[in-house]
Amino acid sequence: MIRTTNFNAGPAALPLEVLQKAKDEFLDFNGAGMSVMELSHRSKEYDAVHQKAKALLKELMDIPDDYEVMFLQGGASLQFSMIPMNFLSKDKTAHFIMTGAWSEKALAEAKLFGNTSIIASSKEDTYSYIPEVPEIPADGAYLHLTSNNTIFGTQWQKFPDAPIPVVADMSSDILSRKIDVSQFDIIYAGAQKNLGPSGVTVVIMKKDWLGKENEQVAKILKYSTHAKADSLYNTPPTFAIYMLSLVLEWLKEKGGLDAIEKRNREKAGILYNAIDESGGFYRGHAREDSRSNMNVTFTLKNDELTASFIAKAKEEKMSGLGGHRSVGGCRASIYNAVSVEDCEKLAAFMKKFREEN
Repeated sequence: MIRTTNFNAGPAALPLEVLQKAKDEFLDFNGAGMSVMELSHRSKEYDAVHQKAKALLKELMDIPDDYEVMFLQGGASLQFSMIPMNFLSKDKTAHFIMTGAWSEKALAEAKLFGNTSIIASSKEDTYSYIPEVPEIPADGAYLHLTSNNTIFGTQWQKFPDAPIPVVADMSSDILSRKIDVSQFDIIYAGAQKNLGPSGVTVVIMKKDWLGKENEQVAKILKYSTHAKADSLYNTPPTFAIYMLSLVLEWLKEKGGLDAIEKRNREKAGILYNAIDESGGFYRGHAREDSRSNMNVTFTLKNDELTASFIAKAKEEKMSGLGGHRSVGGCRASIYNAVSVEDCEKLAAFMKKFREEN
């Protein structure tokens, strides 16, 4: 079997070694005589999976002891609602830095629960850069940002210092580089980019936020409920958490975040060089100082040429290169599981296509 090179934005590529291990264990997990999907979430066999995933995440990200790690459901989209539902009141203001479609969605949900303000935005330039952040009011409920923007191909290079709690949606670049977790009060991430398959959402939260939720919130939507129950208040997405544990194990074997960050920079450099050296045949959407190492976005001179590029790439077994409808053009999502060789293959194709057209 010749596998397709997967540049999809999400659900995205998973490490081949992880898929092979899951395949080997699929019918009989650790001698249980059943699949991990069939195990009770209260069983000791599943508990070992659950605890390994938490421990590896804490180790790889160097998460301080005063943070809680939770495995929730509903994707990052539920977090857009759940965070203001719990921590924004009518007499407080949540501040937002607008860098793309996911920031917009988070802002729209927060407006339902309290006051909001946009303190910085790059919308006027089609979200092609990360904006400068002005002085942040010290009386806000929290500051919300999106660390990487899949649609527009921009990424924070340095996070802002803030006198108020910082909340970050890291769905598309978590575990792609080293960060200082203590800079944030809440980090949340849907799994389907770097963490594993869709179905589980990781939430990393300072413990002193727990129990401070607004009173009129359903029990299942309170973070303290899930923290107290070790993310087992209701049946968790057990198979997704199992796959998450395998991905984390793979990442540790590859050398952890130091090694993966170096590799991700190399991968992105290969594709950005192909764009920059094309003499304008390919045009990057993101401003150079805001370029993402996860999502490389670029355009060609017209829709016809773009369609031809995507079709011919598919003939070469490269999938997922179409840009988002709001931007057009092309996008190569090069999350952790995408290899250097995959990026070299795409860069060589880009050069060949340019020469032929």
